Amino acid sequence: MARRPDPTRKPALLQQTIAYLADKPLSSLTFRSLAKALDVSTFTLVYHFGTRAELVREIVRINARGASPEEAAMLPFDTLEDYFSSLAQSWRWTQLPENLHRQRLELEAGLLEAVERDELSITRDYFVRWIEMGTAALVALGVERGAAEVEARLLVNMFHGVQFDLVLNHDREASNAVFEAAIAHHRSRIEALADQATHR
Repeated sequence: MARRPDPTRKPALLQQTIAYLADKPLSSLTFRSLAKALDVSTFTLVYHFGTRAELVREIVRINARGASPEEAAMLPFDTLEDYFSSLAQSWRWTQLPENLHRQRLELEAGLLEAVERDELSITRDYFVRWIEMGTAALVALGVERGAAEVEARLLVNMFHGVQFDLVLNHDREASNAVFEAAIAHHRSRIEALADQATHR
C-alpha cells in the first residue's frame, strides 16, 4: 500500500527555504544547494516543487504583501475611506520586522524575472493584477478609467519604491514619512479626479 503524501511537508520545506535565504541572494538558490542545507534529497524538492522556477513562485506567493491580489480584490472599497484604509493596512504589514526579509525576496524575484523572463513571471503577474485591482477600485470610486489606470500604476510604483528604500536602508521613520506624504498626494489626486468626473 502506497504511503499517503504528508500535506504539511511542502509548507514546511517552503518555510525552511525562506529561512535558509535569510542571508543569501535568491539568485544563488539551486535544488542541490538547498537540499544539502535542509538535509533532504533533491528528489524531495523536485517532488514538491517541480522546478526551481516553481519554487521561486511559491516563495513570492507566500511573501505577497498581506493578501494576494485576488484576496485584496474582495476587500470592500465602497468609500474613499475604505480604499485608503486598505492601503494603510498593507503598509502596516510592510512595517512588521519579520516581513523585511520576505520583501527582500519579493524584490529580488522581480529583478530575476527581468533576466529570466521565459522561466519566471509571477512578480510581473502580481504587478499587473495589483494595477488592475487598483484601477477597478478607483473606477468604482468615480475616477475615469484612463486616469484610474495611471493613478493605480503610480501608486504601485510608489509602494515598491518605498518598500525598496525600507529594505535597503532599514529606516522606518524615513520610509513612513515618505509613504504618508505620497498617500496624501495620492488622496488629493483621487479626490480631484473623482470630482472632475462627477461634474462632466
